[in-house]
Amino acid sequence: MTPTIEQSFVRQFEHDVHQAYQRLGAKLRPTVRSKTAVKGSSTTFQKVGKGTASTKARHGKVPVMNVDHGSVECLLQDFYAGEWLDALDELKVGHNERDVIVNAGAYALGRKTDELIIRSLDQSTHFAGADTDGLTKAKILAAFEALGDADVPDDGQRYAVIGWRQWSQLLDIPEFADADYVGEEDLPWKGAQAKQWLGTLWMAHSGLTLQNDVRFCHWYHKTAVGHASGQDVKSDITWHGDRAAHFINNMMSQGATLIDQTGVVTLRCREV
Repeated sequence: MTPTIEQSFVRQFEHDVHQAYQRLGAKLRPTVRSKTAVKGSSTTFQKVGKGTASTKARHGKVPVMNVDHGSVECLLQDFYAGEWLDALDELKVGHNERDVIVNAGAYALGRKTDELIIRSLDQSTHFAGADTDGLTKAKILAAFEALGDADVPDDGQRYAVIGWRQWSQLLDIPEFADADYVGEEDLPWKGAQAKQWLGTLWMAHSGLTLQNDVRFCHWYHKTAVGHASGQDVKSDITWHGDRAAHFINNMMSQGATLIDQTGVVTLRCREV
């Protein structure tokens, strides 16, 4: 690489980081409400309550549902993930150093996106079961009932994110892992990171909050949490002659917020 950075290289690098971010980075972003191209330092997500249907007299006025309307503010923060790339590195190593930095930046930004969403989910105080045991069938059914009692839609947009210890515990539940219950095609052994069960996409995640040996897992509806992006992943590359290296800066501006607490049930699972 020369000190003169061609724009085609910059565009290709940024494209590669963006694609890697979508492929390798944030696992939870597709599971929540999302806004892009937000202008300013914050945005709002609308929250609408339940309506009530009523009868009316003949020729009478149609009754008004009196639906509660509200809004939840989501603050955006700026995040950066930079790295140096020596001009002669690619001559010395046996791999594509650019790809290594592309993936490293995408992973770092993806983990930050998930961290923002997890931090929002952690605001839930709607718990199922106690925090004295792991992920049990009884705890799962208690959460399932809580979602139903709260009228959370069973419309294919429910997600459950759990730790890897809890994923292992799920594999001990026949209704989750036995072909006699779920069929041959839906066994969790075939791609062990996500599985449909109880009308929900279950996935394992290593970044969930662990507090005093208790892992905070969450079962939620897509509309309950919002994620906003003022600037999706963007890369900037500059040459520094005194270092004989390029500095590659990956950056983004994002935020997340809990919109509707009734759409989230938290399962506190002890890890010992």
